[in-house]
Amino acid sequence: MTETMTGSLPFPMTTGSMTDHTTAGDVLGDILRQGAQRLLAEAVEAEVAAWIEARAHLVDEGTGHRHVVRNGHLPERTLVTQVGPMTVRQPRVRDRRPAGEAEHFTSSILPPYLRKSKAIEELIPWLYLKGISTGDFGEALQALVGSQAAGLSAATITRLLESWQQEQHTWSKRLIERQAVCVRLG
Repeated sequence: MTETMTGSLPFPMTTGSMTDHTTAGDVLGDILRQGAQRLLAEAVEAEVAAWIEARAHLVDEGTGHRHVVRNGHLPERTLVTQVGPMTVRQPRVRDRRPAGEAEHFTSSILPPYLRKSKAIEELIPWLYLKGISTGDFGEALQALVGSQAAGLSAATITRLLESWQQEQHTWSKRLIERQAVCVRLG
């Protein structure tokens, strides 16, 4: 794929061969995905920069070098979101202080094992309640978020269903103690 400036758009738009979740007529969807991906990358970069800057005073007395520094990027991963799959690269942070003093950076925007946005996680039980069978989830999700809806296979849906059923069973068997409610008027 190549990037070109398009009209008055302030960012490059992908041209050339479209991905399998985008058609030539889905320019708006492509722009939304690219914009969301760019905003996510900028937000994570800003979060890392702020975290490192808050620790700028931590320097090695011998060399004068900072203890907390950027150290490349973590491996790319794909997130399934309501605007389609997005590939993200999170900056890596290195704290060179001794083991007992070193801190580990964890993004509040992009937690380590996040693979699906909350909207997609909430979509799964809704589809099930609407009568979509576990075998049809792949097709339904492909129509909604694109063919790269990884991690949402029939086996995953079945595991989620079993988990929900167990939670519902535990919830229905809980002890409910009688509590009086007093309402004061006037």
